[in-house]
Order: sequence, then C-alpha cells, then structure tokens
Amino acid sequence: MEIIIRQEIKEDYPFVFNLIKEAFESEEFSDKKEHFLVKRLKSSTAFIPELSLVAIFEEKIVGHIILTKIQVQNSKNSFESLALAPVSVLPKYQNKGIGGKLIKKAHEIAKNLNFSSIILLGHEKYYPKFGYKQAHTFEIFLPFEVPKENCMAIELFENSLEKIHGTVVYPNVFFE
Repeated sequence: MEIIIRQEIKEDYPFVFNLIKEAFESEEFSDKKEHFLVKRLKSSTAFIPELSLVAIFEEKIVGHIILTKIQVQNSKNSFESLALAPVSVLPKYQNKGIGGKLIKKAHEIAKNLNFSSIILLGHEKYYPKFGYKQAHTFEIFLPFEVPKENCMAIELFENSLEKIHGTVVYPNVFFE
C-alpha cells in the first residue's frame, strides 16, 4: 500500500473536515466534534501549517494529523510543546498503518522545526508503539481529570522533558 504524506493545503480543508467527522463517528470515547476542533485550530495562533499533514492513497485523502502549539506551565516557568490532536483515518483504511505513518512523519517534521516534545490524550495501547509514555512520569499533567494511562508525552530529543514539569495549558480554541 503506497501512501504519500504531504502538508495539508487550503484546498484540502473540506475533504479533511469530512474525513475527521467520518473517522470519529463510531468511536466510543469521542464527543463527535473533533472536526470542529481541527477547523478552529487551523485559524488559531497555535496552528503550524507544516504540522498539518494528509495521507494520500490512490489520489484520495485517507488520513490526517495535526500538531499544534501548547504550553506546559508551573509556578516558575512556561515551556513550549505540541499537542497531537487528533490523528484521523477513514474507517475503510484503518488498521493498515496509515495513522502510524502520519505520526512518524509528524514527529520527524516537529523535530526538524526544533520542537522537543508532544503531549496527547489518547488510546493507552496505541500510542506507546511510537514511543509515548504516561505524561505523569515526566511530571506533566492535564488541566482536567482523565485516566493517567491516556495522558501521554514523548521526548523528540533525548531527555528533552527532563527539566520540564507542570500542567498543560491548551489554547482557548480547544474548549470553544
């Protein structure tokens, strides 16, 4: 299965909006509004165009991932990080490695852009395959109650989270 991954362009937006909606329609732990979140993120200051990627199979967009800027704050400091939210694949193409390819490419680009970490709220059995660990082991916490096994982080550079601890501060668009 030959998958091409490239940066999303504005002409892709309507297709990606529908793709995300369809990808999460039958997800048990979804509010079914991820497509609206992504739309808001793309018009926010947290948006990084190079980190909004699409996966193409046979000239059709079948997957999408977006990473956006967040902060990790404690009483003394604020540190920049990225949020992975969400990775989406059309149901017909799920379980074929497309999400993994999107994640790996997003990691590579984020690292090249000198981002040092990514934090996410996601499936506890899926993301560890890509190097994610429970965020609390880095002393990083979300600003709301979630099972600790679903809050994860990854260091894009060795020990890049060693001296960073605190609570994630999401852009307001996450809560609109």
